[in-house]
Amino acid sequence: MIAYQKLIVYYFSGTGNSKNVALWLQEIAREKNMGSRLINIAAIDRITIDAPTADELVVFVSPVHGFNYPPVMMNFILRFPKGNNNVLLLNTRAGMLIGRYITPGMSGISLYFAAIILKTKGYVIKALHPVDMPSNWISVHPGLNYKTVKYLHDKNKEKVTAFARKVFNGKSDFKAVREIVQDFVVLPISIMYFIIGRFVFAKTFYASKDCNNCGICMKSCPVKAIKIVDNRPFWTFSCESCMQCMSNCPRKAIETAHGSLIIYSVIHSLVILVLFYKYFTSWFFSIDNEIARFFIESVLFIVLFGVWYRLTHYLLQFRWFERFVVYTSLTKYKFWGRRYKALKNI
Repeated sequence: MIAYQKLIVYYFSGTGNSKNVALWLQEIAREKNMGSRLINIAAIDRITIDAPTADELVVFVSPVHGFNYPPVMMNFILRFPKGNNNVLLLNTRAGMLIGRYITPGMSGISLYFAAIILKTKGYVIKALHPVDMPSNWISVHPGLNYKTVKYLHDKNKEKVTAFARKVFNGKSDFKAVREIVQDFVVLPISIMYFIIGRFVFAKTFYASKDCNNCGICMKSCPVKAIKIVDNRPFWTFSCESCMQCMSNCPRKAIETAHGSLIIYSVIHSLVILVLFYKYFTSWFFSIDNEIARFFIESVLFIVLFGVWYRLTHYLLQFRWFERFVVYTSLTKYKFWGRRYKALKNI
């Protein structure tokens, strides 16, 4: 029995994981003679959103960033028109591999937050389903090898295929709820990532001397967060850290400035904050509330890191400084900086 006649999938994808999941869902839809539409939300108007037709099963697929959907997907869902369609919510969440065991990522609040928003708009949630696609976040960990990536793709395609056949027949799937305790344990991290982390990571990308200004990174950026400043790519705070630019660069010129971030963090902690509290207290009043201190320090960190990034970006034109930044970037080295792209035609 086929419960639905049509499928519409809204996806956001940096390096292709979520796009692959969308394509796998479409394969099963075609197998069941369902009409299907895949919509890349980065390629459409996200302010005025067309509502799905009343007979469409609606699916949202997005990676997890900081234990939540990235802002581009959350804002899309917040603006999504009201309706009463059935909805499937999926995420891709940084799977790893130990031997033949797939270590799952963590969904955090991504599926639950989106489900609450859509429920208030009138939709019926039929699935909360995580997919442990390969992690692409080489700003944080070494890149995965091809064997691991291939194994994770093969296994996840099998799982998504089984999931699709189940839910397209009208059944529900709330696999994510089994992990609700651990997902809410990381809620503070999710909040901190939204407040400060995403902005910090946005300002860690830079282009080395190998950049030839081909413009691929700017053209392919899903949120148009890259512009040219001082004749080289410059990442704005709008960056989602989706890793598409780093993965697509034909010259592998885009790196993560680990050394620069560490140096700034030390200066911020040992110099800037000490001076700030010393003079603010003497000129105004003492700040004793821990929550207030956290927000003040977060704002200071982000604003001054933006200034630091602009300064280092300017200094990259000097060979000695550019080389220093490059060789203190872990993504420069083979043991770490293996670029990731989701596999195709599997």
